Amino acid sequence: MRYPGRCFVTSLLLILLTVPLQAAEHTKDSLETVKENIAKKKAVLLDVREISEWEEGHLKGAINVPLSRLMKNPDKKWLEEKIPAKRIVYTHCARGIRALAAGKILKKQGYKVRCLKQGYQELLAGPFEQAEK
Repeated sequence: MRYPGRCFVTSLLLILLTVPLQAAEHTKDSLETVKENIAKKKAVLLDVREISEWEEGHLKGAINVPLSRLMKNPDKKWLEEKIPAKRIVYTHCARGIRALAAGKILKKQGYKVRCLKQGYQELLAGPFEQAEK
């Protein structure tokens, strides 16, 4: 498993410390509710892990927008092409920390974000399936 470099971790910590704390919460939605909302097209699942992690395996139906890309302050049009604006966005990563950082960025852009505390492996052990490679 690959881990982000020191610069990335430093940048992540700066984001977590400078964005208002009210955005830094994991959702209380159960994983069954998350899966149901995604199935009913009320929500999307956003994997904010890096591309190398995504390529090693990802959840069926997830969208990948790495946190490093979100941190570069993408324009609203680019985000809308990648992430539907009218749906709930469930963010997830390997352990739940980057999901919070991504959630803060997306909330500032007007998205309805709910960050998952469960990491990728926990989601696979629960109600989600791995996409075929």
